[in-house]
Amino acid sequence: MKPATRWESSLGVALEPEADYERRGDGGGCEDPRITFVEPLQCYIMTYTAFSPIGPRIALACSKDLRRWKRMGLATFAPFDGVDFVHVDDKDASLFPFAIPNHCGKLQLGIVHRPLFASTRPEETVGRDASRRVDRARESIWISYCPMPVEGLDLPHLGLFNSHHRLASPVSPWESLKIGGGAPPILTRHGWLLAYHGVSEVHDPGTPGRHLSYSAGVMVLSKEHPQVLLYRSPEPVLAPSLPQERRGVVSNVVFPTGLDRRDDLGSPDRIDVYYGMADNCIGVARLDVPAHLPPGGAVADVSQSGAAPPRTSAGGALEAGS
Repeated sequence: MKPATRWESSLGVALEPEADYERRGDGGGCEDPRITFVEPLQCYIMTYTAFSPIGPRIALACSKDLRRWKRMGLATFAPFDGVDFVHVDDKDASLFPFAIPNHCGKLQLGIVHRPLFASTRPEETVGRDASRRVDRARESIWISYCPMPVEGLDLPHLGLFNSHHRLASPVSPWESLKIGGGAPPILTRHGWLLAYHGVSEVHDPGTPGRHLSYSAGVMVLSKEHPQVLLYRSPEPVLAPSLPQERRGVVSNVVFPTGLDRRDDLGSPDRIDVYYGMADNCIGVARLDVPAHLPPGGAVADVSQSGAAPPRTSAGGALEAGS
């Protein structure tokens, strides 16, 4: 993805609800796609939310050319500490582009995801007493691993994701209700950069009732030990402020979905951030990685570059996710 003032017309739909796990009743969905070129497998793998009969689940598809996609089915997760992931809604998944070491140091395929445990959704928690105890072990971003398939193996499906680890939980006011993954991780001079979203309650004097606000933050994970969090922005690096971000299909939303490290310009420390604006159009922001991670400060300066024209993705208008 590159910043542009003009866009090519759509080449068609990559995926639409057809499989049983993508349909429920008279509806369903294939939403929130995130694509990673997985180097060891030499193919693109899309993680997306499939609205199955039992709720949202993480589904996978693979492609060699980004045009023809082959479904790989639902991602499967081993139980962990009494939690049966089979019966837990899950969203906001993305894969690492390289094999990464798990907690035992074994190189495996890593996935970042966000389980939605019962009674922890913002729609369920907003408006509750501010002193409520947050279940930090569950309203979180998780990282899980699975063994890499044998090289050259046709990819009908991936193995079982296990070695689950809670990577991060809501800690700051701007993310007090929920956090979740955004764009797939990319490698920087400091480690793995993960752009994520946080949700908080916002009071809009112009409209009655309670409202949610989606902002973006960044984390840096250790390259050698990705479960180790080296840095986390104390404040959002991008928050709804432009008119296109404040009003739309879902108001007050900035939602990062793609990171483009500009090696093509000879600027590996410049990262263009593509993000959803109020579920209505796509914006581009510039993130500059500093020479050193500042203690207690933002990992990078982010400046907004405005909005691109409305664009569609598989299944309809790009959505911020929830």
